[in-house]
Amino acid sequence: MGVSQNQATMEGWLYTIRSNRIGLQFSRKRYFILRNNVLKSYKEIPNYEKQESVRSAVINSSIRVTDNGRASINRKVCFVFTLYSTSDDKDQLKASATSSEEAARWIHCLKDAALTDSPCRSKNVSPSPKIWSSLRSVNPKNTINKVSVHWPFHSSVNADSMTSDVVAPSPWKIFGCQNGLRLFKEAKDVSSRGRRLDDIPAIMAVGVVDGTSEAIFRVIMSLGPSRSEWDFCLYYGSVVEHLDGHTDIIHKKLHSDWLPWGMKRRDLLLQRYWRREDDGTYVILYHSASHKKRPPKNGYVRAHLKSGGYVISPVNNGKQSLVKHMLAIDWKFWKIYLRTPTTRSWTIRMLERVAALRELFKAKQGNYFPECLSMEWTSDKHLAQTKKEDVKIEDDALTDDKAEKTTPGHVSLLGLNEEADEFFDVPEADEFTDYDRLDSEWSPGPSSPSKSLPKLTSASHLVRKLQNFANQKKGYTEYQEVARDDGRVFSYGTSLQKDPTCTLPCSWSAGDPSSFLIRGKTYLQDNRKIKANGTLMQMVGADWLISDKREDDLGNRVGGIVQKYAERGGPEFFFIINMQIPGSPTYTLALYYMIKTPIEDHPLLCKFVNGDDVYRNTRFKLIPYISKGSWIVKQSVGKKACLLGQALDTRYFRGKNYLEAEIDIGSSTVARGVANLVLGYLNNLVVEMAFIIQGNTQEELPESLLGTCRLNHLDLSKAHVALP
Repeated sequence: MGVSQNQATMEGWLYTIRSNRIGLQFSRKRYFILRNNVLKSYKEIPNYEKQESVRSAVINSSIRVTDNGRASINRKVCFVFTLYSTSDDKDQLKASATSSEEAARWIHCLKDAALTDSPCRSKNVSPSPKIWSSLRSVNPKNTINKVSVHWPFHSSVNADSMTSDVVAPSPWKIFGCQNGLRLFKEAKDVSSRGRRLDDIPAIMAVGVVDGTSEAIFRVIMSLGPSRSEWDFCLYYGSVVEHLDGHTDIIHKKLHSDWLPWGMKRRDLLLQRYWRREDDGTYVILYHSASHKKRPPKNGYVRAHLKSGGYVISPVNNGKQSLVKHMLAIDWKFWKIYLRTPTTRSWTIRMLERVAALRELFKAKQGNYFPECLSMEWTSDKHLAQTKKEDVKIEDDALTDDKAEKTTPGHVSLLGLNEEADEFFDVPEADEFTDYDRLDSEWSPGPSSPSKSLPKLTSASHLVRKLQNFANQKKGYTEYQEVARDDGRVFSYGTSLQKDPTCTLPCSWSAGDPSSFLIRGKTYLQDNRKIKANGTLMQMVGADWLISDKREDDLGNRVGGIVQKYAERGGPEFFFIINMQIPGSPTYTLALYYMIKTPIEDHPLLCKFVNGDDVYRNTRFKLIPYISKGSWIVKQSVGKKACLLGQALDTRYFRGKNYLEAEIDIGSSTVARGVANLVLGYLNNLVVEMAFIIQGNTQEELPESLLGTCRLNHLDLSKAHVALP
């Protein structure tokens, strides 16, 4: 594996994954080289620079890289990512690496290459007329789950100005130190009516472990026998259902030895979500869920984990890691144990696993290898494979040589795929590092067959049927179930009420610009960011909608505020940000911003409005912030700016007096996981956002906020049914 100083140049071994004619997936080991925006594949490491490649493709601005998370190939765990073209959904290349760090390096380099102009675009590289079979999943209905590069939100616990683009106090206060761990408690959020939003105490333990963040991540994710070396709480663990490469449902039975005498054993049924951030930090989040395959059992009391997880950040040049472990758990004690000190003491006892983890890595120092400690961290039966789908490694020695012969310099990503010889799918013995073996305790959780959505006639039946369909399809339910009212008449841009006092639930108001940090005049020299002091556009409306399909081009809807201003013929111009969370049902959050002066008076805004989608996607930036809410949601969302067009599929609609950005949250498994988590806690959250056109040159600095918003305790049941 090699990475040059130019972050868009890289080389190393990867495995290409695709399906053959009879529906079986297979993988081929290839040596890839990314240089000068051209990705080439070889059967072996090339001996000289001009050696002819087996396949090649140009990485240009229309290419997106997606992080599929973990998958099982030949009974081994690997980390999969997908390259696809925004101009052709069928033009895809799926590849895998043997470690998350290696996959992350490839994703980072490919993203950098896509952001630069290709020197080969107009030379001797031209699209091939041949149609190659797609690398999509066998089930074509899964194309909505085309996963994205990453949801570039970052850790927010005790974040400082260097890692956060939001000015906000830390919610954590230290209250003690025990067994070498610092202990923190979270300040309580208080609603506008003066009541506490959460009575379950949230406690965090922080310690330094002598190990890489990836090694610690593997150990924590393991539920097999190796976990007994450090986790004194866990008696038995299993994966109930694998939802995608970043999310699964797990069941944990706890030992009773460390609980008070006479108490029944506790168990937990959790939804687990993980991601890796750009700086090598791993985030693992948990919260309680229910599942039809794991109802409560006699002899066990099911505890409720409101939020919890780990944040594993590399320090000391990656040789050590700062581990933060947080829990907010209701132990379901009998009345005699209801006192807060008792609840806190047993939560702290569970948090002391960080100290055990620290001692484990200290004992292994010197001859420690991550693969030796993580042999049971996942089950390949639960990983991202289509139902009844086998995955094999194809032996190059048995491959038809005719399938290898193709003209080098192929622009299409499909050109990097190779013809499948469906009669010779023979697994190799040592394709992947043998650190991920089958955990015999786990049982497969087959996905429910997909069903067609029934035609709905009324608002009340729409939501009820869609909600039932969603629960049947995913097999599990969140603790927050939604009961909806019937639809109400509204005009687009007014369905969500405005409340400048920020006291009414399910309302919006403009956020405080000074809470957000933007690039200052000298940013290119010193990377210094400054507080924003205003916005270019004024927020004038918002929609909170529910539907059974995507709701595109809201600015063109008759009777909406955009069309009303268009009829007047004034100079007002609108920018609509349409965030869509696909599923059953689909939720749409639309924010309407207006500027009264001609956009030509603002050069960067004018360039953004009149530019092409490639330019817009490299400039349109979001800063998210959960000002009130649970730790797990704050941690998942973060407070770091991200380029939306590079992280998520974003389309634009240009009208006479408006530009609308359609942001597909479902284009990323990571983003979709965060969105589903946020939806579960939505009515207890205050969400703030700021939107920016990123300034990349001295003339474009300092930046200015396009607009801000503050969403106060949105309610799923109060979303309006979208009008035709």
